[in-house]
Amino acid sequence: MVSRPTVADVAREAGVSVATVDRVVNGRLPVREDTARRVLEAAQRIGFHAVGLIRSRLREQLPEVAVGVLLQRPDEPFYADLARQLQRAIAGSRVFRGVARLDYWVDDDPDDIALRLRRLARRCHAVALVSPDHAAVAAAIAEVVDAGVPVFTLLSDCAPAVRTSYLGIDSRKAGRTAGWLIRQCAPRVGQVAVIVGSRRFHGHELREMGFRSYYREKAPEFMVLDAVVNSESDTATQDAIVQLAERHRDLVGVYLAGGGAAGGVAGLRLIEPERRPAMICPSLQPEVRAALAEGVLTAAICEPIERLAERLVDAVAQALDEQGPRVPNQIVLPMDVFTPENL
Repeated sequence: MVSRPTVADVAREAGVSVATVDRVVNGRLPVREDTARRVLEAAQRIGFHAVGLIRSRLREQLPEVAVGVLLQRPDEPFYADLARQLQRAIAGSRVFRGVARLDYWVDDDPDDIALRLRRLARRCHAVALVSPDHAAVAAAIAEVVDAGVPVFTLLSDCAPAVRTSYLGIDSRKAGRTAGWLIRQCAPRVGQVAVIVGSRRFHGHELREMGFRSYYREKAPEFMVLDAVVNSESDTATQDAIVQLAERHRDLVGVYLAGGGAAGGVAGLRLIEPERRPAMICPSLQPEVRAALAEGVLTAAICEPIERLAERLVDAVAQALDEQGPRVPNQIVLPMDVFTPENL
């Protein structure tokens, strides 16, 4: 019968004394963080029975950091999923004991967003937010940063001159990728449409710019229609899809650059299959996944929200470390592209 690994085995594996392992396990005296981490990793490798206790001891020594998160529309599946990923990543940080403090804005009111940002910042060590680009929000971001609280913009940038860093995909490349996909999948040359959530979301504006620039440069035989604004509403998106198909008999592609994916899919299903345009969505919520699996939808170009959450935690730790390197101005993540063949 194989005996369980002992304290002496952990010490040997970690290259430290038995007394050091004892201090880490029982929390008797302070131990250098790198040494304690080495002990934990050694214990994990050999299957030491007190790994959970060692991990708890290490966590008790970490500083508590409250990270404020300001998102929009808590009823939207995409933002609900983003909130879960952010909470999980913040709570699971290895360099601080993270506490996520969430708030939401519903109406596209810059003054309300600015007020919520200031209120969150008073209770947090760092703040991340999704927001339209507006002077009132930019002023609040500048005020919060000046007070020593790092501010990170997520998904769509705003106040680039004053915020700490932006995290998300390259929106212009996402727009060009959507243009390329529609060109490959459209049944013929014709008209293509783009639907944005708001004229004030910098990310949506860049996606539309990328989409249009692709067709100007690579496929001028296609006609790009005027953009439609849906306020990220499922109802407005469904109506927009149906109306576009009715008004433009030569519609062959639609790029949904912002929210409202469930409505977009619902609208697409209302169009006769032989006239159904190729369509690209920006998220992989259940309705989108089902439409992709059925071949109703062409593709989804998505923010990698799990990786975004992990990188945010790293960036917060870096921003709060006065001795460490400066946080990059932008942390650009590779986009996720889903088709019916890679779900």
